[in-house]
Amino acid sequence: MILTIAARELKCLFLSPLAWSILGVVQFILAYLFLGQLDTYLTYQSQIAMMENPPGVTEVIVAPLFSSATIILLLVIPLITMRLVSEERRAKTLPLLFSAPLSMSEIVLGKYLGILGFLGIMLGLITLMPLSLLLVGTLDFGLLASNLLGLALMLAAFAAAGLFMSTLTAQPTVAAVTSFGLLLLLWIINWAGEGSGQSVVAYLSLQGHYEALLKGLFNSSDVVYYLLFILTFLVLSIRRLDADRLQN
Repeated sequence: MILTIAARELKCLFLSPLAWSILGVVQFILAYLFLGQLDTYLTYQSQIAMMENPPGVTEVIVAPLFSSATIILLLVIPLITMRLVSEERRAKTLPLLFSAPLSMSEIVLGKYLGILGFLGIMLGLITLMPLSLLLVGTLDFGLLASNLLGLALMLAAFAAAGLFMSTLTAQPTVAAVTSFGLLLLLWIINWAGEGSGQSVVAYLSLQGHYEALLKGLFNSSDVVYYLLFILTFLVLSIRRLDADRLQN
């Protein structure tokens, strides 16, 4: 049943012009940034080669691409997740969903996997850009894998938070705005932690854990952070829907 719900959510996304628009706009913007970064690298290639330990193509082009992709998708993912539950609540179809022989865990995981399917397609399209560099050179596959892992975990975390915010309201627009506000807060919260030496606050930052993976520094604590983040918001979503079902 989880996979059935996931397939339904993914199908509904692609039946909407919003999903196609998002895919097109995101790819266009990232392609522009990718080509700009490539042009800069080619312009200064001779100077880079004279350095004692010159950075490779992956460091100069690919890592900045994935860094930019995260900022753009922080803005975009709330638009994708905003209708997951809020639209059901607004259309008053949520009681019908509750009456189905499904647990709240199955409903939440199904909707979440549907969104992950869409984001997986987006991630695959983004990955084609750095892979195209293999036609003219080589890549640091270790650094590329670290970047891919970081972006995948980040997108999964964004989606989990957006799903939870969608369970709190019947207005998709409100869900999108509050999701963006929450993600932005968790993105910049390390600024406060660095300024006051509060390591706990800095640990909560999405950005801090992602930057390490962008540099190719794999640390299991960063992966655990994202997994706990995702699990927390999925559990909160389940609890929220359980409370709604009891009220009905």
